[in-house]
Parts: sequence; structure tokens; C-alpha cells
Amino acid sequence: MRLQDECAIITGAGRGIGRACALRAAAEGAHVVVADLDLAAAKRVAEEVRALGRQAVPLRVDVTRAAEVQAMVEQTVHALGRVDVLVNNAGVIGPGPSETLSEAEWDRVVAVDLKGVFLCSQAAGRQMIAQRRGKIVSIASIAAWAGFPMRASYNASKAGVVALTQVLACEWAKYGIRVNAVGPGYVNTDIVKQGLELGVVTLADIERRTPLGRLAEPDEIARAVVFLASDEASYITGQTLFVDGGWTAYGLW
Repeated sequence: MRLQDECAIITGAGRGIGRACALRAAAEGAHVVVADLDLAAAKRVAEEVRALGRQAVPLRVDVTRAAEVQAMVEQTVHALGRVDVLVNNAGVIGPGPSETLSEAEWDRVVAVDLKGVFLCSQAAGRQMIAQRRGKIVSIASIAAWAGFPMRASYNASKAGVVALTQVLACEWAKYGIRVNAVGPGYVNTDIVKQGLELGVVTLADIERRTPLGRLAEPDEIARAVVFLASDEASYITGQTLFVDGGWTAYGLW
């Protein structure tokens, strides 16, 4: 198995892509720290991980708070011995017109989607530097590649994740740490469903704009994450792999 007996922290792992990453990592042999703001959801996913024969540690973590993030890493080392893999998945979206977007809403999205990725990477990175080994995979988005109306804070945050991925990859390569990102297209998750309900986009628009003609399933994103976290990707760092059904390749709207 590709992550046999490795220890992975996955943020936002209580549902959606994060849950899929936790289960896919466990299926590939990893022990998993299931971190989420919703502890009950984290506990449910931890039980699913244990059912696959792997160790699981559910934790309530607010990725925007440095102290909680540092405690997450320390608890991981205490429980599992080390941190081999970090998956930065926790994220939110706040759609709305840019001219009326409040400062508070901007701060909320950027805090989770960009600051949270930095804080988690920094805390896990310190541990990985001490180990001289580690893999970090952050969830970016096709929104880092193109402008999406009504999603200024989300787009800016995800573009920042791509840039941060490149910086950390260059800084930490000398310690044996690889840092990459996955850029999902539209995925069958609660966030996309929220956008559909708000009328920001329609399912017909997504299907028409995506060459493969459908939403992705969360496990299709998780498989790419596990690949980048595995030794099969041993010479890949600083990259963003778009898993989008051809969305970024398509030149017409």
C-alpha cells in the first residue's frame, strides 16, 4: 500500500473531500488524525478509519488559531509518533458581490482558506524538518486559475495556496519535504451544493463547461492527494495538480 504505516493529519476531515482523503489514506495503509471544527463529525470519520484497520485520532481544531494547530501536531506526535503527511483541506466559501463583500466575510474566508493552510504547514513543517522527511498536500481549486465572479475572497485565497505551495516547496526541499497542491474542479460536496442553492452556478453550466460532463466525486480528488503524498510522486514538488475533468484545459465558455 502506498502509505503503509505512515501518519497523516487531514484537516476538515469530517465530511466531503476531507473525509474521502481520510478513508483513502487509511485504505492505503495510513494512520489518520481526523481534524475538524466539528468534533462529532471527526469522531464518525475516525470510526470509519478504524473499521479499515488503521489507527485514528479525532481532534477538534480551528485551523485559524495557531495554538490549536500546534497542539494538533503535538497530539499527533504523542499518539502516533511522527507526522509523515499533512493534507490541508479545511476550507469555506463566501459568495457574494465584491462591491458589498464585508471586511468580516473577507477575513473569515481568507483566515480559513489561506492563513489556516500556512499555520498548519508551518506547525507540521517544523516537525517534518526535525524528522528530515514529510509530505504536504494542500487543496487549492480551479478558482486559483481563473476568475470566478462573486467569489473574490475564495479565489484570492486559493491563488495564495498555489503560491504558498511553491514557496514552501523551495524552502523545505533540503529537509526532504515535498509540498504540492491539488486543484479540484466542481466536486459533489456540500460547498458546491451551497453554490447551486444560492444560484451562483447551475449544474447544467458545470456539466456544459466541463469536458467530462459531470461533477467529480470526493474520492477522485482523494486519489490524487494520496498519489502526491506517496513515494510514487517522489520527484514532484511545488506543483498544483488540477483534477477538474478538463475544466482548465477547455478554452471556451
